[in-house]
Amino acid sequence: MDASTPDLANVPMIAAHTPSVPPRWATMQRKLFDTIAPAAEAYVERYTRPDGTLIWRDEWPGMDGSDDAYESFTSFPLFYALGGSERVHALGRSQWNAVTRQFTAYGQVHNEFDAYYDWMHHGESSLYIYYFGLADPYVAVDRERALRFAGMYTGEDSEANNWDGKHKLIRSPINGSRGPRFKMTAEDWVTHRPVLANYLTPYEDVPGVDATRDPMAKADWNDDGVFGEVLELMNARMANGDVPLNLNATSMITNAYLYTGEETYRKWVLEYLDAWCERTQRNDGIMPDNVGPSGIIGECMNGKWWGGYYGWRWPHGAMNALEGALIAGANASLLTGDLSHLDLLRSQLDLLWSLGREEDGVFKLPKRHGDCGWFDFAQPQPRVWLHLHYLTQSDADLARLLDVPGRDNWATGSARFGKGAQCSPEGWYAYMAGENDAYPEQILTQTFAEIERRMEMMRNDNGDPAGWDVHHWQEINPVVCEPLVQLTLGSPGVVYHGGLCHAHVRHFDPVGCRPGLPPNVAALVESTGADHVVLRLVNTDPTAPAETLLQAGAFAEHEFTEARRLDLPTGEKEVVPVNGRHLRITLGPSAHVHLHIGMKRFTGRPTYAWPWRTDPTSDTRQQ
Repeated sequence: MDASTPDLANVPMIAAHTPSVPPRWATMQRKLFDTIAPAAEAYVERYTRPDGTLIWRDEWPGMDGSDDAYESFTSFPLFYALGGSERVHALGRSQWNAVTRQFTAYGQVHNEFDAYYDWMHHGESSLYIYYFGLADPYVAVDRERALRFAGMYTGEDSEANNWDGKHKLIRSPINGSRGPRFKMTAEDWVTHRPVLANYLTPYEDVPGVDATRDPMAKADWNDDGVFGEVLELMNARMANGDVPLNLNATSMITNAYLYTGEETYRKWVLEYLDAWCERTQRNDGIMPDNVGPSGIIGECMNGKWWGGYYGWRWPHGAMNALEGALIAGANASLLTGDLSHLDLLRSQLDLLWSLGREEDGVFKLPKRHGDCGWFDFAQPQPRVWLHLHYLTQSDADLARLLDVPGRDNWATGSARFGKGAQCSPEGWYAYMAGENDAYPEQILTQTFAEIERRMEMMRNDNGDPAGWDVHHWQEINPVVCEPLVQLTLGSPGVVYHGGLCHAHVRHFDPVGCRPGLPPNVAALVESTGADHVVLRLVNTDPTAPAETLLQAGAFAEHEFTEARRLDLPTGEKEVVPVNGRHLRITLGPSAHVHLHIGMKRFTGRPTYAWPWRTDPTSDTRQQ
């Protein structure tokens, strides 16, 4: 048998033959797949040259920007992995190569990876790489890149000497394919100075800024004198040593593991997360935001555990520390099946909660810490709590989530669409909790409207490309497919700054020998739990049968126990033992099936491998 030919004879099967009128959500979902594909082609045609490079300027200085160009097409391979067209898949691959060439010419990319920047921005652009693994893990060049990029952080790449194995730290917050950047220059920040002028000053003692009276005081980065002072302090205090933001790099190492299964990668993720857990314990339960080159907390910050790059004070505050703990904890849990790796995140959430206070009738948490203590109190946003509970499905994490203010509005609020494929998950979560049965049709309607809004922006985009901001295209990208992640996989989607796509289930097309839903098949996950998933599958084609393959987990990390049909007439029962990672579903013309499937979560070695093929360790091809 050819390696690409599915052999599913031993996979348990459920067959549904009774036709019925497809529900509206199913026909809308299939229409969305059909709508996105031509929109993607029109978008690429409008904004790129024949070689795929962006129609833009000839030069772009500094270290910021390549992440934004990659983000402008990141959702393309994700769309394909969900069941989107082959053409969008091909465009996604050609656009990654074109952006890489273009920003190599600008001087930002070296050896196909950012020469140096931070892991908030590396994390955003690396989603593209992770989605390639979901789309097709058998492309040789993708596997080679995955291992090479991981090697930049595991000590294998002597040029990109980012890793200190003795102290278990990434040697600088600014890092990449040229290694750690211990001294930043004015040119590095030239494109970002106007943006950062709108943020609070990195330190309280910047000359000319009275941050002792107002901790949110700003420093004018546009003033050369002020900027010179800021840059000197940043190089002295921020550029040397490790920060929690670097925990986002665990996804790149996990990505290599999903291709190879090599223990070296698993061990690196666990050791690095453990190092941050130990530092937190050493710092009285607060995760420090700066660790010096000798592994000493506050080594370059006069002993202060706060004040690091993208740390508790500047520029975003708690968000980056929490996301690093979430992303690393999720990756470690995936690699081990041990959800206690999320305890670091829990400890920091609970710490912030203990510091909360009520202001004007609203419960608020501190976002920042500086010389004045905790400050900048704001109403907590539920995203991190929501992702935590989705991963663990535990009662304790549910209680944490339900305490977040504003919970009553999740079922009624409109979705918020962000860069690329992003879609706010609160409404989806309310649906999964049984609070808004209309959500599938609502979110699909809103997604159509969002795509049309972006296409209208494109049709009226008559400005001079030389004057466009580097974020220009990602705000217009019409491949808005995260609502499809929510509906078809039962997942809130990724943590945008570098998380992997964790999900209860994933779909494959065994007839087309590819990932994603088969043509004309729609899927809706209605609920998830620690030991089950409930979903519907619908064949919207009234003329031909369809076959789909369901996988337990995005990376086959879970196991199905048994599948029970919920759509049979009263008194009839059909329970199929599965006890494995996959389940075949055969649907007659216009047929549907409603399933309750028992699960054991995090029981198997996670992998990108397709159900009918070998692990993507050697069975690769050129593309």
